[in-house]
Amino acid sequence: MPAKKIKELLKTKGEQTLITAKPDDTVFVAVTRMVENNVGAILITVDGQIRGIMSERDYLRFITIQGRTARDTPVSELMTRKVIYVTPDADLNEVMAIMTRERIRHIPVLEGQTLLGMVSIGDVVKQISANQSEQIDVLVAYINEGYPGPNRSA
Repeated sequence: MPAKKIKELLKTKGEQTLITAKPDDTVFVAVTRMVENNVGAILITVDGQIRGIMSERDYLRFITIQGRTARDTPVSELMTRKVIYVTPDADLNEVMAIMTRERIRHIPVLEGQTLLGMVSIGDVVKQISANQSEQIDVLVAYINEGYPGPNRSA
């Protein structure tokens, strides 16, 4: 069976509201949006164009370690500017490898300049697991029904 694509995962997740902040928003505003929407990362955009990404980990490293305050610090000071992304045709195993190699837990999906969604490592692992279960079911059915075996007549 061919590897499933990220676009199939996006369909499975269904319509999602993309949570964004602006570079000049305070970290407090961005974190509040993340908490309200139960997400671990937020895209930083200007006029629909991605300028960066801020994750829970970025917040902990920057605010907690450096002693800054979330209410006074603009997102632009702690966002990751080099945003790693994938296209909808990327296969799930490839995406998991990228996320593991880059040590990231959230990755946007872009088609050209259009943001289609964002997936987490949890989304990817869950989908890969479901795909493997499906493959196992197909193989078991094949073995049970299609393979003559020692106790079946050929």
